[in-house]
Amino acid sequence: MADGKDRAFETEHGNGGETHQRVPEKGPHSPEGHLTTNQGIRVSDNQNSLKSGVRGPTLLEDFVLREKIFHFDHERIPERIVHARGTAAHGYFEPYESLSDITSADLFQRPGERVPVFVRFSTVAGGAGSVDTPRDVRGFAVKFYTQQGNWDLVGNNIPVFFIQDAIKFPDLVHAVKMEADRGYPQAASAHDTFWDFASLMPETTHMLMWAMSDRTIPRSLRTIEGFGVHTFRFVNDEGVSTFVKFHWKPKLGLQSTVWDEALKLQAADNDFHRRDLFEAIAAGDFPEWELGIQTFDQEFADSLPYDVLDATKIIPEELVPVRLVGRMVLDRNVDNFFAETEQVAYCPANIVPGIDFSNDPLLQGRLFSYLDTQKSRLGTANFHQLPINAPKCPFQNFQRDGQMQMLVPKGRANYEPNSLAQVGEEGGPRECPVTGFTSHRGRAEHGEQGDKLRLRPELFADHYSQARLFYRSLTANEQAHVAAAFTFELSKVGLEHIPQRMLGNLRNVDEDLAQRVADGLGMPLPKKNPAAREPIDLDPSPALSIQKNMKPTLEGRKVGILYADGSDAKVLAKVKAAVEKAGATPMLIAPKVGGAKLSDGTMQKADGQLAGTPSQTVDAIAVVLSAEGTAMLLKEAAAVQFCMDAFGHLKAIGHTADAKPLLDKAGVEPDEGVVALNGNGNAAFIKAASTRFFDREPKVRILP
Repeated sequence: MADGKDRAFETEHGNGGETHQRVPEKGPHSPEGHLTTNQGIRVSDNQNSLKSGVRGPTLLEDFVLREKIFHFDHERIPERIVHARGTAAHGYFEPYESLSDITSADLFQRPGERVPVFVRFSTVAGGAGSVDTPRDVRGFAVKFYTQQGNWDLVGNNIPVFFIQDAIKFPDLVHAVKMEADRGYPQAASAHDTFWDFASLMPETTHMLMWAMSDRTIPRSLRTIEGFGVHTFRFVNDEGVSTFVKFHWKPKLGLQSTVWDEALKLQAADNDFHRRDLFEAIAAGDFPEWELGIQTFDQEFADSLPYDVLDATKIIPEELVPVRLVGRMVLDRNVDNFFAETEQVAYCPANIVPGIDFSNDPLLQGRLFSYLDTQKSRLGTANFHQLPINAPKCPFQNFQRDGQMQMLVPKGRANYEPNSLAQVGEEGGPRECPVTGFTSHRGRAEHGEQGDKLRLRPELFADHYSQARLFYRSLTANEQAHVAAAFTFELSKVGLEHIPQRMLGNLRNVDEDLAQRVADGLGMPLPKKNPAAREPIDLDPSPALSIQKNMKPTLEGRKVGILYADGSDAKVLAKVKAAVEKAGATPMLIAPKVGGAKLSDGTMQKADGQLAGTPSQTVDAIAVVLSAEGTAMLLKEAAAVQFCMDAFGHLKAIGHTADAKPLLDKAGVEPDEGVVALNGNGNAAFIKAASTRFFDREPKVRILP
């Protein structure tokens, strides 16, 4: 600087007159690297507050202290109501071809032109401090930074939803969240209020089939599909409209965990999915999805036995094939979690020319809700309780909580319908068609939609046909998982009439499913609940099954290689090389993180310590042990559990001959997934490690 102010300067401290020399370092946040306040005033001392004398009181005039503490006190903002726990990354979208014949949207005009994107994945039910791996739907939100503005495609990893009309969304979320009077369970639907609501709302049944399937316990965020859920519109330059549904197809294929594995992953690593995505991008293994579309016209929509505006329905890919039109690659992690992942605001109403909405009533509600939600994170939803805003007549509803809540609602009934009054609890207020407000039945603005009505189309009353389609499209093993999931969740319900009601609903889906769940609960099978519209049999859709769509590949996955003192160095090296050649990451796991001494005398450092790297963190295991190492690990519970869990989670197990006593102690029984390693070739192990062995499951757990 011309005035020389960048030279060393002195600052006196209240420490007996001692003087310290400081040389400011240059940085990115202020001119010449000087530390300043938010008003640009340079700070001379960031270590001590201003006092009246060395040992006197701190002075209120210390604006540096007040600003610093004030900002710190307000660093956190309210978390999202749903999708609070998330992780995100930057990347790009690249179209394969021009779609100018069906849409004028700029990002679909020029093949190969990259459009920046920011993608946030999330769980739905849990809070920001919950875990990554509960049984839950995963949010899949993509913000396209196009030349025409931002387009937000905000969806999930499941193509349908629990409800048909947005007016039921507060009830759904209230029911699935922690119960209102006790504050638990966190990030779980296995409790009374959720299943009370779900069993009273048959339209939830199709989504429940997906939620109880392995779709909601994914192995990695990199191996989930994404869906726009709703029917949208493409509009071309001539104004011609085409219905469109959006799909994201993962390059690595679909992959899930099994239930017991998901539970143990929570104990092993609360941040498993977040860490997996971050580390994959950091390592250059960029996750990739292809964008697919299903397009159709009004005539086709009218020919279907269900309504395309119903968010609880899909159009099977066998009826309308998914056309792959581009790819999305995530190639950069965020620089600051709060500034980017936490503060990003998605809204389905953010669209660009060439894309438009349908009249899906759930979508229409989302168009309002998201913007309102983002605003609420900066203020309060309870402004109506301030005296100047409060009504002078009594008011009661199921709206709850929020900042500055001055009422004290009692009981756990904060959703409707509910049946809590049947067991002597307060059920809350009810609607009144006679005295309640009714909109005038005047025709819509252009006379195209008829009278204004609070009604649903007739075909919306079919709540079970596609639930049956989903269940019957699964493998026998996946069907067993669905039955087991229903059994587990309903076993957590304390109100006895609720599981009975849910079983009555399941009989409309599949008699065998209902009977298996009833047997698992130890309950008699109740009468079938009346269906508002009798379900019909639809052709099975193999695209709905994870197991039918799994890729037999190790690419993008991890193999845990357990070794110890005396392990054969050549066998270890060949197994590691074979895993790397297959496109997977070998994880060397030893009793000590420092590693172990191999047969050739070399010290091999480990990637993970055995006790802290259970087999839940990898996709297959290889046990490369000598007789000496096996004898030692027979006394180590973590080693026995390592093998036992891999076998129980249906993973491939490669092993040296000397390791067999450890496998025997772990209860590992011979099958196609248990492969001998001989050091000469590992093709059999690599082939086995590329899949899971679902035929093994009856050996390791009792399924309904």
